[in-house]
Amino acid sequence: MEVVLEQVEQLPALLAVSRSALVRDWDSLTLNRALEWARYFQHLYDRFRARPQLREALGRRLRRAQPYPLLGFPTLGRCPQLVGLALLENRALPPGACRRLLRSLLQPPDAGTGPEPRGLALLARRKAVACVLALPRRPPRRSPGQEPQLQAEAQLLLNRLREEGQEVGEAAGQLPWLCGVLEQLPQLRAFEVVAAALALLKQGSGAEQAGDRDRNGSSLDGYQGSAAEDGCTAGLLLSWLLGNRERFSAFCLCLPCSLLAFLAGHYSQLSRSYLDLLTAWGSHLIYDPLQGRWVKSCLDEAELSWEELRERFSCLCQGSTLLKEQTQAALKLLKMQDGDFNVCGLSVWTDLLMEV
Repeated sequence: MEVVLEQVEQLPALLAVSRSALVRDWDSLTLNRALEWARYFQHLYDRFRARPQLREALGRRLRRAQPYPLLGFPTLGRCPQLVGLALLENRALPPGACRRLLRSLLQPPDAGTGPEPRGLALLARRKAVACVLALPRRPPRRSPGQEPQLQAEAQLLLNRLREEGQEVGEAAGQLPWLCGVLEQLPQLRAFEVVAAALALLKQGSGAEQAGDRDRNGSSLDGYQGSAAEDGCTAGLLLSWLLGNRERFSAFCLCLPCSLLAFLAGHYSQLSRSYLDLLTAWGSHLIYDPLQGRWVKSCLDEAELSWEELRERFSCLCQGSTLLKEQTQAALKLLKMQDGDFNVCGLSVWTDLLMEV
């Protein structure tokens, strides 16, 4: 087994060489050896995927490698595609080796032997998705969370989370992978993708979306998960989002209040945290009798103005009946804790209740 582990440690080097200028000296024989190594790694994946201890050992050995911190056991199963794509994009590959590579991809040795498409068709599909996602965005968005490119990214994230879940088998192993992926994105984009993914999980449970799933059941990139899988995936996304207060605060500040209200209406864990955050922000407002309005007591602590806070509570009250009742109950409790006054200017919660 130690020999196998040492061989697996060579995967990062194989990927690095495939992307480097060193391939300019490759002939067909060298190319064949590289592809054979890629298929060997795929063979290890097929052989050990049902053996958790060995699978974890291989994954740990891969994660030691740098500069590829996101390599893991599932990478072994995609090794022929990863190596083939790296070589196809490498202009240093000589013409003869390139022709040999294309023939190998057009007629892969394991074509048609597995449940998923492999070889050139899969490479072309994934490359097309990558090109689409690399297109410049077109602001402004038509509606929160509904931008086609954003939905595509969210759907890809859900697909990969589902794959990781099938391989790792427990949420504790998926969360580090999710953190690593999202940390590579700009913060705002990571927030948008997570919000869109959470929205897709709820939209996908409706009858119309269920019909879409049936019509597109053969789609490789369409997310298809059971209710249990959807719940587990949503739990992972929420764990990442709510596990850090500063991150969640930034999430709520960056995204539109209408989208936040939609998510709060479907995820009780998020709605409680969101209401707690709004309460903390509202507590930093003080009433200025000269201006006749609520103002920020400290610019460093008060994240929202009175107008922004009122808009966010109004959005929550325009959501589902349950969310509206939960929001109003929270405001009434805060009003009572402030003295239960019914006079404007004495309690920010009294004034909010009167407004919403």
